Amino acid sequence: MRLTRVRIRARRAAEPSEAEHEAEPESAPQNPSEHHPGSEHHSSSEHHSSSEHHPGSEHHLLPENHPSHNYDNMKNKFMNEIGRLPLPMWAVGAIVVLVLALVGCFAFCVFKKCFGKKKKPKRERRERKGGGRRKKKGNEDEGGEKEGEDKKEDEKEEQEKLGKLEFSLDYNFTDAQLIVGILQAQDLAAMDMGGTSDPYVKVYLLPDKKKKYETKVQRKNLSPVFNETFIFKIPYAELGGKTLVMQVFDFDRFSKHDEIGEIKIPMNSVDLGQPIQQWRDLEGGEKEEQEQLGDICISLRYVPTAGKLTVNIMEAKNLKKMDVGGLSDPFVKVVLQQNGKRIKKKKTTVKKNTLNPYFNESFSFEIPFEQIQKVQVVITVFDYDKLGSNDAIGKTFMGYGATGVGLRHWTEMLANPRRPVAQWHTLLPEEEVEAALKAKPR
Repeated sequence: MRLTRVRIRARRAAEPSEAEHEAEPESAPQNPSEHHPGSEHHSSSEHHSSSEHHPGSEHHLLPENHPSHNYDNMKNKFMNEIGRLPLPMWAVGAIVVLVLALVGCFAFCVFKKCFGKKKKPKRERRERKGGGRRKKKGNEDEGGEKEGEDKKEDEKEEQEKLGKLEFSLDYNFTDAQLIVGILQAQDLAAMDMGGTSDPYVKVYLLPDKKKKYETKVQRKNLSPVFNETFIFKIPYAELGGKTLVMQVFDFDRFSKHDEIGEIKIPMNSVDLGQPIQQWRDLEGGEKEEQEQLGDICISLRYVPTAGKLTVNIMEAKNLKKMDVGGLSDPFVKVVLQQNGKRIKKKKTTVKKNTLNPYFNESFSFEIPFEQIQKVQVVITVFDYDKLGSNDAIGKTFMGYGATGVGLRHWTEMLANPRRPVAQWHTLLPEEEVEAALKAKPR
């Protein structure tokens, strides 16, 4: 009995809750129909239209917090803000371009500062340090000393940039000969406008300078290979008082040759008991104002079939002042000789009161082809004097036994028959040329 009563009470308690659940679905559809007549038709039409324009939209609807929705919202807000500005669109575009340009410049400067930074040269660092110290101390003497150090440093830097030369030294005690080998050079300074040089090396002994040798010119080469040997006949007892000089020059056909650098070796500091081969850096030549005698331009032409040599004395420049008034009365003597004997001699007219005379006078000599390699053409510039003897201003020669410019000029003449070849020659002291004429060619 108790069990049946409990069941009856449970049924009575459940019946009102079920009645409430059944009443809710019936009341829900009635409210929209009462307040919005035809809402069913409207909702169905909306559903139909949405299904027509967006097929499968039920499966591809994006949530409101999707990134594309955020981008669209931001874009719309940005365009609305721009539309409210009192500026035209072209002005806004110009401002945007200017801002981008400034940002790009800033980025470039940052990149250059961080990655393109280079170490400052020692010279600038020392100048800055020296300047700071001078400001602190305010001492002029110390400043002068530091400037002197800077100058020395500059000279060292210049010397480092001149290049270096490889050479060899040996002495033949049996024949009393000093053998000098000019092997090669590297990283020579560029002296020409094209960034190259035409180097050659001049070798001689100080203090006499009686015998000078020159290598061949290496055209347009900053690291030339010479491999040439020169012999000085000198007793070993006298060698200690000599200084070997090797000068590197840049050849120039129409002007004075520029010195690139030089090496000086006191022979008393060298042990010649065994052969020596080494590299040395070139040093700047001492800028001593040597006596300038002047330059002369000569044209040579040889016709092998006719055996005819034509020497044209064209002009001279910067001749030495020989008269009291600071001028000269120059003329040129041309001598053809062989084996030290004069064969023929001729001379130009005298040009009064000038240091830059123009002659343009030609002289012809009959020389068979088999003899052309054995003769010498000696050119001497004199200052004419009515009362006394004529004084020699300077001298040069070409042909057999010549070196340097004289040898090159003679060789180019033979290589270009029937064609005149002009060349400037630097006048040398008469004693120096006479010594070279008497010396036996190597």
